[in-house]
Amino acid sequence: MKPTEIALTPVDNIRLANLCGALDENIRQIETAFDVSIARRGERFTVQGEPPQTQTAVRALNHFYERAGAPLSVDDIQLGLVEFANLSQATKPPHALLTRKSELHGRTPRQVEYIRQIQEHDITFGIGPAGTGKTYLAVASAVDAFEREHVERIILTRPAVEAGERLGFLPGDLAQKVDPYLRPLYDALYDLMGFDRVAKLFERGCIEIAPLAFMRGRTLSRAFIILDEAQNTTPEQMKMFLTRIGIGSKAVITGDLTQADLPRGQKSGLAEALQVLPEVRGVAFTRFLKEDVVRHPLVARIVAAYENHNQAQVQAHLVHSQQQQQQQVKP
Repeated sequence: MKPTEIALTPVDNIRLANLCGALDENIRQIETAFDVSIARRGERFTVQGEPPQTQTAVRALNHFYERAGAPLSVDDIQLGLVEFANLSQATKPPHALLTRKSELHGRTPRQVEYIRQIQEHDITFGIGPAGTGKTYLAVASAVDAFEREHVERIILTRPAVEAGERLGFLPGDLAQKVDPYLRPLYDALYDLMGFDRVAKLFERGCIEIAPLAFMRGRTLSRAFIILDEAQNTTPEQMKMFLTRIGIGSKAVITGDLTQADLPRGQKSGLAEALQVLPEVRGVAFTRFLKEDVVRHPLVARIVAAYENHNQAQVQAHLVHSQQQQQQQVKP
């Protein structure tokens, strides 16, 4: 494989330093993302790898060099790599959300579509692997709707399904037992609104976080409701949740069907909803893929590796079944 050499011009030592980062950490991120090796001498870079990845890495270097007027953190590079990979697919500019993080927006075409569907539909499902922004963008959309006074309350819930542990063995009262299950929702709120503001809104009852079981018997009006980890609901729980929605409310249901913690043989309420609701007007679905993972570049590769492994297992099972059938029909 012949290496590709480029020179970043006009030469600007400050931009070069911002591009490379401390100890060339930003360059290492680009190497990891595109599976190439990059060597640098001054403004000249040598990129070695498979031709398609090499060409993409070269474009990425030019892309980030144009943005290097200010220091670039590792997070800037990682998020920028996701956007860069999807620039050719994006058809409309992403819609910025009104939160404390002014730069927050969808970074892949499916994330942009997800935000639009949340804004345009009363019920939206976000299904896909970890790291695709399903929950975070849903919480951001809830904050956006609250700040614009489209809703009066934000209600976040998830089923407290045990992943190998027993709630009864955990210390504390019921609220303390389920708190670890709800912690990711707290973290997203604190990040998007600030700790002090979230605390005040909790006191006023404008934000509520509770286990799914606490939703039974309620009618939730003028609220933005998020059901997280919906793959762990039963069909009865999913129907109960969907029928809680009142006038002026929106609901977002997120989950990953490959990470269900339900007892063996128990059907997921999320899986059933995907079969029952596609033709219902006012309900939207976004199915995220590994390309939408907005975390460390290795996360997308890990997701892809598990998908390939699962497909290989399914294929091996089919081959084994066919061999058994052939043996049975032999005289």
